[in-house]
Amino acid sequence: MTQDQKFEIPQELRQLAEENVERARQLYLQFMDGVGQAMAAWSSASSNVIAPGFHEVQERAVKLANENADAAFKLAKDVAQAKDLQQLIDLQTRYVQSQMKWYAYQSQEFGRLMAKAISDTKKTQS
Repeated sequence: MTQDQKFEIPQELRQLAEENVERARQLYLQFMDGVGQAMAAWSSASSNVIAPGFHEVQERAVKLANENADAAFKLAKDVAQAKDLQQLIDLQTRYVQSQMKWYAYQSQEFGRLMAKAISDTKKTQS
């Protein structure tokens, strides 16, 4: 292959990949719905056992997990539509860079929420 020739991914393969990504996303949404229902049942059953601040941690964890999954499915959809290897590499590079920043933010957010929950628990025990 000469340098000016690009490896191009066939449209049929891209279409198949896109359909599979959408099926996986739908299954994930069904799974998360079930997880949400289970967590709601568990939260109501254990509402007097878990400190109120930890409910906020739990809710935020679910929200962040959904946001992370949305980002991964967006990447998968974009990858399925990529026409050549360079586009795939660019997509992956941008995704990794944005996710590293996002994970750093999430770590800070969880640290803040945990500190607040622990502080609130100590206050109610005093």
